[in-house]
Amino acid sequence: MAEFFQLFVSGLATGAIYALVAVGFTLVWQTSQTINFAQGDFVMLPAVLVLMAMNGLGLGMAHAGVLGIPIPPWAAFIVASLLFLLMFGVGLKLMVVDPMLKHGVLPLAIATMALSILMREGAKEAFSAEGQRFPSLAPEGQAGNVSILGAVVSLQDILVFAVAVGAIILLQLFITRTRTGRQMQATAQNPDVAKILGVPVQRMVMLTFLINAGLAIVASYLISPIYLVKFSNGEVIGLAAFNAAIIGGFNQIRGAIAGGLIIGVVENFTARYISTSYRAAFPLILLALVILLKPEGLLGRKEERKV
Repeated sequence: MAEFFQLFVSGLATGAIYALVAVGFTLVWQTSQTINFAQGDFVMLPAVLVLMAMNGLGLGMAHAGVLGIPIPPWAAFIVASLLFLLMFGVGLKLMVVDPMLKHGVLPLAIATMALSILMREGAKEAFSAEGQRFPSLAPEGQAGNVSILGAVVSLQDILVFAVAVGAIILLQLFITRTRTGRQMQATAQNPDVAKILGVPVQRMVMLTFLINAGLAIVASYLISPIYLVKFSNGEVIGLAAFNAAIIGGFNQIRGAIAGGLIIGVVENFTARYISTSYRAAFPLILLALVILLKPEGLLGRKEERKV
């Protein structure tokens, strides 16, 4: 029972990260009706930028300083986060989505695939092909473990789950309880009607992409201490989160959250009780069953379109 609980908590922690990324898929889908195939690499890049800022610019290093004043380690996180928000929050919307969307959804999807390859290969060449350690907010070793119900649970897992769930709750409150959030919902449901009602549609779409980039930053800083910083991380995380969004319901944020948690727990139990070789296979089996039995996803809503 203790092992089961430990695996469950660890699965929830990983699943919460998948949920963050899956919510990003859902937000982009609701505003532009396309799939951002670079979403996984959005999670890979912020951690790479942090380490590049530390190693290349000396931010947060003991010997670095301005006018003899040492630069704290969190400076690298701030610089990397702002740079990422500028490039892939604002930049993605202005330089990829706006020019390509007028040509149709398919060209835009292909453009995000190309962006994914560019980000992955760029990180490999400019940073490193080898995995690098990333600073952790939780203690390591025995000091980083706590005993709950007889099970030894990592503080890292608890921290990851708490921060990810906190970010999701704040996002939900923002969307449902604020005027701007309701304008974002109106834009996602029907941009033409929202424009007639005076909603600044383009501003809401830009805000959605910034939120998506922010979620990717949070996911990157949470998962990198566990899986190291690698240029290939985005491919694995992106596929898991994409499956999670479909399983939960691609048009519902709550569905993306549920799908992420389910995928994380299923992966953990599969790796422990069946085989690590099938860790990624069982979520795909679950995906196939959901598509066959409930195509709109577990918590998704049916959509009808005129053609």
